[in-house]
Amino acid sequence: MHVDMDMFFVAVELRDRPELVGKKVIVGFPGGRSVVLSASYEARALGVRSAMPMSTAMRMCPAAVVIEPRHQLYYQVSADVMTVFDSITDTVEQLSVDEAFLDISGSLRRLGTPLEIGALIRRRIAAEIGITASVGIAASKFVAKVASTRCKPDGMLLIEKARTVEYLHTLPVEALWGVGAKTREVLARLGIFTVADVAATPLPSLQKALGSAGTSLHALSWGIDPRAVTPEHQEKSVGAEETFAQDTFNTEVLTRELLRLSHRVAGRLREAGLSGRTLALKIKYSDFSTITRSKALSASTDSATQIYAGTVALLHALGDRPQSVRLIGVRVEKLETLESAPLQFTLDPRDDNSRNAEVVGDAIAARFGNAKIGPARLLKPREQ
Repeated sequence: MHVDMDMFFVAVELRDRPELVGKKVIVGFPGGRSVVLSASYEARALGVRSAMPMSTAMRMCPAAVVIEPRHQLYYQVSADVMTVFDSITDTVEQLSVDEAFLDISGSLRRLGTPLEIGALIRRRIAAEIGITASVGIAASKFVAKVASTRCKPDGMLLIEKARTVEYLHTLPVEALWGVGAKTREVLARLGIFTVADVAATPLPSLQKALGSAGTSLHALSWGIDPRAVTPEHQEKSVGAEETFAQDTFNTEVLTRELLRLSHRVAGRLREAGLSGRTLALKIKYSDFSTITRSKALSASTDSATQIYAGTVALLHALGDRPQSVRLIGVRVEKLETLESAPLQFTLDPRDDNSRNAEVVGDAIAARFGNAKIGPARLLKPREQ
């Protein structure tokens, strides 16, 4: 089973602003080079898509209501969704904040047929969380994902194992995992436009055109996907980045943004019960060239103060910048759970004080929703 929330960020916002239901809504930071994080179906009907530049989205949909994202709230709602999944089965593979695979084979005797379980999940998410979900049910992960995509929004689709190939062969080639714009162009030159076309093409021809990807596509076109649902999925890293409205040389602007990103990353780490032993800094210059620098820490951390200090040191180590900066990012890698992370003792009480303050800020935000606790340096100047 693949369960995917419908327009997740927008749906969460509409719980607090029901007057916007049925209207064109976009979640994202307005203006500049920000991108769309989520869009209502009314906005999508006009061509707005996730990851699209906000400037493009606003040209397509000038009447849209733009809501700035509340990431802490989204992560809390995501945790609530996963709690529902965990009550259905202990075999849950979370893919992102708003979707997961569930192996429900061990739940059938207790909860009923696959369709009954899917209906139960959808009812509970609507009643307990206040958003909607689409559910795809099939004999494999790939086909379940296809099913959930095809029944959106707020739907459920069961593809019976015996009819899997028949169903897949009605779909366009884009339905296959791994077929993006470039792969689609290559396949089109071979006269391949549907999943059935892929299935009918000799494997050596696909391998010659696409390499190892050809093998994978051929297997998927016949519904072959032996991967099991893997509940112990461990994130390899947690990060955040920001594209500036205008390219900048200003070190003060860069370090201020590093501070904001460090707090965002640290909050996500603590929310997930993780810490990391390696810090990474990402810089994208005005010509779109990108560099990354990283450093290992003496001990694992989930503290914004330590993440910020480390990434600022990496920034200063770069020396004079050859161009203005378009994007800056922070990432924490080599993650481990807090239970497995070794303790790091310190003689400086400020190290513990800063993290304790961040934890208190987490608790306040969790209780009061819109509350934003952070460094005073990040406050916007009050207009006179």
